[in-house]
Formats: sequence, C-alpha cells, structure tokens
Amino acid sequence: MINKVRTQKRVEGIKKEYGTQKIHKELNRETIVINLSKGASNRMHTGKERSETAVKVTANGMIVNIILTIFKFIAGILGNSAAMIADAVHSFSDFVTDIVVIVGLKAAGKPADHNHQYGHGKIETLCAAFVGIVLFIIGLEIFLSGLGKIHVVINGGNLQQPGLIAFIAAVVSIVTKELLYRYTLNYARKIKSDAMEANAWHHRSDAFSSVGTMLGIGGAIALGGKWVVLDPIAAIVLSFFIFKVALEITYRNANELTEAALEKEIIEDIQHVIVSTEGVKDFHKLKTRKIGNNIATDVHIQVDKGLSLIEAHDICTEIENRLREKYGKEAILYIHCEPYI
Repeated sequence: MINKVRTQKRVEGIKKEYGTQKIHKELNRETIVINLSKGASNRMHTGKERSETAVKVTANGMIVNIILTIFKFIAGILGNSAAMIADAVHSFSDFVTDIVVIVGLKAAGKPADHNHQYGHGKIETLCAAFVGIVLFIIGLEIFLSGLGKIHVVINGGNLQQPGLIAFIAAVVSIVTKELLYRYTLNYARKIKSDAMEANAWHHRSDAFSSVGTMLGIGGAIALGGKWVVLDPIAAIVLSFFIFKVALEITYRNANELTEAALEKEIIEDIQHVIVSTEGVKDFHKLKTRKIGNNIATDVHIQVDKGLSLIEAHDICTEIENRLREKYGKEAILYIHCEPYI
C-alpha cells in the first residue's frame, strides 16, 4: 500500500513538474510543445524524400564550391596573394566534405535490412562527426598559419602586398559562402539533418577565413607596409570561432554514436506522455537514444492486473501512437507491459 502511494505521488509529480515547466517555457517562447510540433511537421518527409532533398542541397553547394575554388586559385595567382591561395585550398576542403556528406546521406536514406535492422541512420551521424573533425583541423591550420605570419612580422620580415583581384575574390567568397551557409542550414533544420548542419557550418568557416583574408588584403592595399599583419591577426581570432563550432558538432554526434540518452526536455516529455495515458499506473526502466533522425525508446509500463491482454495491449498502442504523433512515424518504440501490484 505504501509503495502504491509513493508511485501515485511520483506519477503526479511528473505531471505537475511537466506542467510547470511547460508554462515557464511558454512565457519564454521556448516551449517543448512548439519545438515538438515543429519536429513532427518536419518528419512528414519520408525517408526517401528526406535523403533526396539532402543530396540535392549538398550537390548544389558542391557545384558552387568547385566554381569558387577555381576562381580563388586564379585570383590568388594573378593577384600575387598567398592568403587567397590558402583560402582556395580551404574551399577545396568544402568540396571534399560535400562528397563525404552526399555519400553518407545516400547510405543513411536506405531502408532497414536484415543486417541493419534499425536502419542506416548512424551513417549520417558518422558523417557529421567527420565534418566536425575536419572543421577542427581547418581551424588549427588557420590558427598556425596566422601565428606564423605574425612571427615573420615580429622578426622584421615583410608579407607580400596582394593585388586588387585578390581582394575582390575575398569579398565574393564571403558573400557566396554566407549564402550557402544559410541555404544549407535552412534545409538542414527542415529535415533535421545533423550532417547537413555540420556542412553548413563548414561553409561559414570558409566565410570566416575569407573575412581574415579580406582584412589582410584590404589593409595591405590601403595602408601598405606592416599593416599586412591585420590578415593573420583576424585569421587567429576567427579560428577560435571555428574551434567552438567544430567541438560542438563533434561532441554532439560522438555522443549519439556512443548511445547517449536524449535531451532532458525530450525525456521529460516522453515521461509525461506515458503517465498521462489512460490506464498507466506507473513506469520504469525508461531508456532513450537517437538513431539518425529518429528517436528510440524502451520502457516498462505497469497497468491494472485485472485488465485483459487485449486491453493492456491497447494501452501500449495508445502510448506508441501519441509518441509517433510527436516524434514521427519512424520512431523506434519498445513498450513492455507489466501488472501493477
């Protein structure tokens, strides 16, 4: 009897706590309900449609990267700018990661088979982690390159003064890569793709590096002499922004690859769905994780021991339907039913 009272208090506590948090987050316009409704609408895409959209957007970005890389190489050579040539190499790295992301997204879009019974979603996560690592390496390269140039100036050396075409190329690169970032990120959030979001930030890292290049080239042209040092200084500052994004992307996707639980807010919402379903007396052994774009949940629920097998099964089905309504029809759900004693 004491255990039943404790259980009832725990269930009521979850309902009350969820309700309080919901009201608080509504006041801040960050409610779980709004976020989840957006997530549900985004998951209206089928796996095939999602994969096709992701590949199309990434392929468009790859074409732009090819054109931009060639333009930067030409501008760097004609404009006598080592910084612009280095920037062109950075753009080429975007082209390489685009290929990796496209291959990964195509593989992740395949349906489940007898060897991959949970689908191929982890491949997308792996690609996102790879892009995060590449971003970190690029940030490190920009940082070390900038540090080396500053060392040259401190020791009395001079950096090359570039031509106007290199400055124009830097401006074109910033505008183009920022537009690519926004374009890719918009679709990444629509279809909930971590790999595409990581690639979008790769586009922005290229824009950041081009900002440093533009400042250095512009300063050298306008002021001449030692002011060329503006380029490496700006590059070092911007490299830290790249480090931050790279670590966030890598950490998030490495967590997913190692079966980390879902975010606290989502777990609390799942708990609320369970306890607010008619017929559920209690639950335990709730486990959550993410597989690609889908959530996976295992839970044991307890129902009245006097219910028939069909009635108990109907309660499990109701929980599944409510969770799929919020998290998508491809959510992986395992609900074990036990008698409430």
